[in-house]
Parts: sequence; C-alpha cells; structure tokens
Amino acid sequence: MRSKGGGGARARQASPRALAIAGGVVLLVVIAVVLGVVLSGGKKSSSTNVPALGNRNWVGALDGSPQIYNEFKGIPEAGLILGNPNAPATLTEFIDLQCPVCKDFENTQFPTLVQKYVRTGKLNVRMEPWSILSAPDSPRGQAATIAASLQNKAFQFAALLYLNQGLEDTGWLTEDFISHDAASVDGMDTRRVLDDQTASEVKNTVNDVDGQASAQNFSATPTLLLNHKGQKAHVFNPPGLPDPAKLQSAIEAAIQG
Repeated sequence: MRSKGGGGARARQASPRALAIAGGVVLLVVIAVVLGVVLSGGKKSSSTNVPALGNRNWVGALDGSPQIYNEFKGIPEAGLILGNPNAPATLTEFIDLQCPVCKDFENTQFPTLVQKYVRTGKLNVRMEPWSILSAPDSPRGQAATIAASLQNKAFQFAALLYLNQGLEDTGWLTEDFISHDAASVDGMDTRRVLDDQTASEVKNTVNDVDGQASAQNFSATPTLLLNHKGQKAHVFNPPGLPDPAKLQSAIEAAIQG
C-alpha cells in the first residue's frame, strides 16, 4: 500500500501493481478450482470423502444411482445370484467389468430381462465376473464386484459401474472409483468392499470363475448360458452382444424346459 495526496491525513489506496498481483492470484485460484471440478467429473476424488454406508442420494453418488436402485428394488439377491432361487430357468453371464460390449448388454438389454423375467420369478441370473481384458481395470473390477457380492449387492454395484464405465485400458477403475460406486449403493459398507477385494473368499471365487471359463474355452464377453432348472447349461450363441429378440426367445424356451 502507498499514501496518495498531500498534507494532513491522507487516504490510502492500493497501488496498481499490488491490485494486479492480487487479481492474478484470485484468477489462478478460480482456474484451479474449475479444473479440479472438471477433471473429477464434479465429484469428490478421495475415498475419504465418501459415506461409510452407501446412499443413492448422497451428493457425490455416481450418475444413475436412483435408477439402479429402482431396477433391483425388492428382487432377492444372494451372493452372485439374482432372483428367485427356485425359478424354472437360469441365465449365467460371464462378464468383464471393463468390457464395452458387456456395458452395452447390461445397459440396454439386461434391465428388460430383469423386469420381464427375473422380477416375475421366471428366471434367475448367475453372474460370473471374469477378467478377460487387461490389468489393472479388469481384475480390479472382478475383485470389487465379487467383494460386493459378499454383501449381496453385486448386481447393483456392477450395474452402476457399467453406467459410468470409463474407456478401456485407461486405468479408470481406481480405488476411489470403487469406493464412490459402493457409496452410491444403498446400505453398502463402503470400507468393507475395499478391504474384501483381497479376502480369501474373493480370491477363491476369482480362481473358480477363471477356471470355469478356461475349462470351457470361452474367448469373449459377454458369454451367456441358459438352462432349465436341473438341466445342463448350454451356451447361447454367438458370444458377444446378443440379438434381443433371439435371447428372449431362448429364455422363454428355457423357462418351458
């Protein structure tokens, strides 16, 4: 600051140089804040900011959280099985959480199958989270989804992940992303999902899923299998994104036995 004017008590004004410096600092702070919001997608980036118990309505919830809540609300879920365990037919899905084709299937076709067949008790779904693509995203998504299944919330967790899936091979599926996903599912213990990724039960399931896929020479995701209760599952061909009408026709045939 410098004095300006002559004689007696003089008014004090900031110099143009000081004002310019202060303005520049403010501008840099604003730019930093804006960039932080843009790069984080408008959500907090640290897992320390998420609630301990998941809530679809918390301020940092992933996009589509209420939609996913409504899609699965009231449907029984146990581990990696969705729907009535005594349903006459089962759809088994080998999926990779990083796979963009799986994303298309889960976002565009699976909700219809849930509403039409699972919710009505005609079909249950067995999820087999598989890591067929590259690290770190595929194995991390596999372990996290299986960890979510220990709280009977694997389908909500996976569905929300697919709605917000990043680009393949970009390292998008971070621990922070997993914690935000978990915190966006009602009632999920966020910390437990992170901790359970390395649990022996999760590792055993990973080995089992990978072993099944290898033994049956599966080479693509999603690979879908169908069977009537008590009968041997058969692969719905071809693997990859199915034709919706053909898949529903095959499901109805499996229901009838």
